Amino acid sequence: MDGTLSARVMALKEAGRRTGRQVTVRGMVHALRDMGGITFLTLRGSETVLQCVCGEGFDLQGVTEECAVELSGLLRQEARAPGGVELAAEELKILSRPAAPLPVAVSKRKLNLNLDTELALRPVGLRNLRQRSVFRVQEALARAFRETLHQLGFTEIHTPKIVHAGAEGGSNIFRLDYFGRKAFLAQSPQFYKQMMVGAYERVFEIAPVFRAEKHSTARHLNEYTSMDLEMGFLDSFYDLMEVETLFLQKAMALLAEEYAGDVARLELELPDAAAIPTLRFDEAKGLAAERYGYRIRDPYDLEPEEEQSIGRYAKEVLGSDFLFVTHYPSKKRPFYAMDDPSDPKYTLSFDLLFRGMEVTTGGQRIHGYQEQIDKMLARGMHPEEFESYLMIHRAGMPPHGGLGIGLERLTARLCGLDNVRHACLFPRDLSRLEP
Repeated sequence: MDGTLSARVMALKEAGRRTGRQVTVRGMVHALRDMGGITFLTLRGSETVLQCVCGEGFDLQGVTEECAVELSGLLRQEARAPGGVELAAEELKILSRPAAPLPVAVSKRKLNLNLDTELALRPVGLRNLRQRSVFRVQEALARAFRETLHQLGFTEIHTPKIVHAGAEGGSNIFRLDYFGRKAFLAQSPQFYKQMMVGAYERVFEIAPVFRAEKHSTARHLNEYTSMDLEMGFLDSFYDLMEVETLFLQKAMALLAEEYAGDVARLELELPDAAAIPTLRFDEAKGLAAERYGYRIRDPYDLEPEEEQSIGRYAKEVLGSDFLFVTHYPSKKRPFYAMDDPSDPKYTLSFDLLFRGMEVTTGGQRIHGYQEQIDKMLARGMHPEEFESYLMIHRAGMPPHGGLGIGLERLTARLCGLDNVRHACLFPRDLSRLEP
């Protein structure tokens, strides 16, 4: 073995660069259309499809949708074909056949299934091109996050998902038996990414987190993918918002350039992330309530309907699909959030709203040992239960902060999906543990 892969079979995504040549390709039969003497066979690859023309007399006996096949022939230009090329098929080899008819027609433009049926048939339904494009968009977002942070000198880390204490407290935490000891599934990599700031200064992770929330809404999952970063030597928590803005600019450019086919298939309107406005929490609440004529019910948090109103205000008045809402009340932020020195009722923290929904939470952390102890005690917490976490404060920490982005929620908002489960390959919620 020397790491050299066979070049005998060409990947479908390379077809556009090989017109006028004899090629051999492999893929799944996505669709068959008999036009009376000529059959159009659509071959599905990992990222794209290729139209194959099978002339009169071409042997297609035994070929059905979802057969795995190898096709050889002349690759030629054809403006009416997907991608502008088609294969004039000369030889076909069946590699495998489905054992039973498909439970859903994956070749249709839209599956038009209710959510429960769609998720139950997920392993097959994900072969539909629109379904696949949602997760191609999701890939672009994760890729842009990783590439942006690498360029900014961040180190990628991998933190434990079985922990001895919750990072955010509360009741929404999964408990488990760890060889006779009490343990939990991680709500967040928060403690560990702060620890690693002391080692690497700038770190990030893309990984699952778990929330034992006993409700079923269109915006929540019990397991989701969080894109987290933590950054040392902040001048201000606004530095974090600048980093996220850079990521969003990179993501939108990447989608427009390298994922244009998926963007077109989903008919997406990519948002402008050139400059994202910011409003203080209390200011945003007041402006939206005044403009849309409703009473503020919770002075300490944003309800989903209020996020929608503030998002609408950002679009109509500020001309942006995005809005950073800053200085959330200390009462609603975790114990490690740094309070605003000028007004300790508020924190040096923020959320990013995207088209009326929160997709990011972040802010500056407490870096002083005594300050962290004092805030824990003020909240009735027991610092001795967080000894390994507090080790970093005792040993000395730079001013630092970070953020977490819900990948599925960001994907769902970008793709215009009405339920975050559509943006999760295999969702976990109150009732679903398979597939």
